[in-house]
Amino acid sequence: MKLYLECNMGAAGDMLMAALLELLPDRQKFLDRMNGLGIPGVRVECVPAVKCGITGSHVNVFVNGEEETVQDVSVAAGAELSIKEEHEHRHQEHHDHEHCHDHHDHEHGHGEGHVHAHHHFSYADVCGLIQSLDLPAQVKSDALAVYEQIGTAESKVHGMTMDQIHFHEVGSMDAVADVVGCCLLIHMLGADEISASPVHVGSGFVRCAHGILPVPAPATAHILEGVPIYSGKIKGELCTPTGAALLRHFVGRFGEMKPMRVKKIGCGMGTKDFEAANCIRAFLGETDDSRDEVTQISCNLDDMTPEAIGYTTELLLKSGALDVFVTPIQMKKNRPASMLTCLCSTEDEEKFSQLLLLHTTTLGVRTISCRRNILHRSCGTVETKFGPVRVKRAQGSGIRKSKPEYEDVKAAAEKCGVPFDEVYRQAAAQDEKED
Repeated sequence: MKLYLECNMGAAGDMLMAALLELLPDRQKFLDRMNGLGIPGVRVECVPAVKCGITGSHVNVFVNGEEETVQDVSVAAGAELSIKEEHEHRHQEHHDHEHCHDHHDHEHGHGEGHVHAHHHFSYADVCGLIQSLDLPAQVKSDALAVYEQIGTAESKVHGMTMDQIHFHEVGSMDAVADVVGCCLLIHMLGADEISASPVHVGSGFVRCAHGILPVPAPATAHILEGVPIYSGKIKGELCTPTGAALLRHFVGRFGEMKPMRVKKIGCGMGTKDFEAANCIRAFLGETDDSRDEVTQISCNLDDMTPEAIGYTTELLLKSGALDVFVTPIQMKKNRPASMLTCLCSTEDEEKFSQLLLLHTTTLGVRTISCRRNILHRSCGTVETKFGPVRVKRAQGSGIRKSKPEYEDVKAAAEKCGVPFDEVYRQAAAQDEKED
């Protein structure tokens, strides 16, 4: 099964958990399991929610009967942080240096109301708690990996080691519930491929225990390095560190949704109201293996030697390009030249664009998104009197093709001292017989 996450309104753990929960046939079974894990003080519930006339679900995570809240602030407020507030913030940092409150390792973000009323948990405490929960080994491994990303980001942002980062109780347990819940849901859904849209992070400022921060908040921005993100007209924090870390851990590709036969759609609602529906949509289904999308990258070269072009061609293929080819062309002033073209997967576009810019004399490359109709590929082995020979096979839409592997045919011909064609024909005939 394939899972696609639409992050047009960002990503937060509670929203993601609600969207994934809607994909399950038995929601209560999941809720009972979550509430029976023994996460200190935590109770999870799922309730119907409506945003802009669209129905979905919202997950509430209560810690000792409380919920974390987020406080977005206006640009003016963010720009005019008062001297008093700054003084209080610096005093708190000095007074509470070893109790650094992770400004959003929890989902609803940055509540300040209970900073002094609760215990504090270290990164090691949180990891120990996750290890103690009655969960499948894979779920624990995923949850710990997600939390490691959050802890690493917070430690870099605050200039501390991960051992020095401390989280206040409500935020810690809220985030643990969100992370564990999402990891458990993905495990239960059994999706073998997860992709997502580029992530909308929001804009403006958000208030946290450390003061007023720009959106995306520093920890979120750090986690999302390398992920396609964008801002917009919506003022507020749309993507939290927990949501960002979950996406970073599970999503293998960010981009447009590939052709998919959708079987179910889940809609997870946030708590805030915007001019656009504040939700994440999760699409569960099967992709059409006969269709694919690749990126074609090309450049024109009139000042490179054939040897240098050949070297670059081999380098691109060794780096994982799907195909590389050179086309003779005529450029301005009737100069004979070569067009070097590289085909790669869409997620590798930046990687191969950089390789072309680095290893050729071109000053720019062109990219085209191409859709392909493809046959399903497999590989088998046939036995011949010259030894085993691998055979590449392809089929689909009533079509079947096969071709003996060149390197195997060549090795057998050289070893037995027979013509290449003789080995090739026998391997092809044997494959046809076994079909």
